[in-house]
Amino acid sequence: MDWVQIIFELIDLRSFSNLWYWIALAVLWSSASHWVLGVPFDMIAKARREGGETLTDLEILVRINTTRLLGIAQTAGLLIVGGVFFVITTLIILGFWYAVEFAQAVLFLLVPISILGLLTLRTSRLIVAGENSGAALCRRLARHRFATQVLGMFAIFFTAMFGMYQNIQIGMPG
Repeated sequence: MDWVQIIFELIDLRSFSNLWYWIALAVLWSSASHWVLGVPFDMIAKARREGGETLTDLEILVRINTTRLLGIAQTAGLLIVGGVFFVITTLIILGFWYAVEFAQAVLFLLVPISILGLLTLRTSRLIVAGENSGAALCRRLARHRFATQVLGMFAIFFTAMFGMYQNIQIGMPG
């Protein structure tokens, strides 16, 4: 037995049975729900609780981030959407036509995050349209965080179900 075979037996490189994939999935959704439009949620909670200068800082930070996101969407949005759909289509073909497990795993990360990107753009537009200060801003950011958490919960659930199915299919003889 050579050392390469020993390493491949020691470290399972299949995606859905790899501990690092599940850690990455958890970190992805944990980070996504903590950073709401680029603002840490503890800052939102503190601004809601204390008001004053903390709320002003929050409003400024959200204004900067929403303007930046909407500017990117305005100038390069069509290219980004085309690129994301190209990558998703490629992963679907590789993952489900050619049964490449790595492509399936990346697809289960990319599709929900792409949906979150659309939700983020929608929230940015709502903030710029008028919900850009005080309690209305804090409520909008809290709603966006809740939607992110629900989306993450469903993404993790469906990824876990599909991952268990894959592991059972691979483990079955015949």
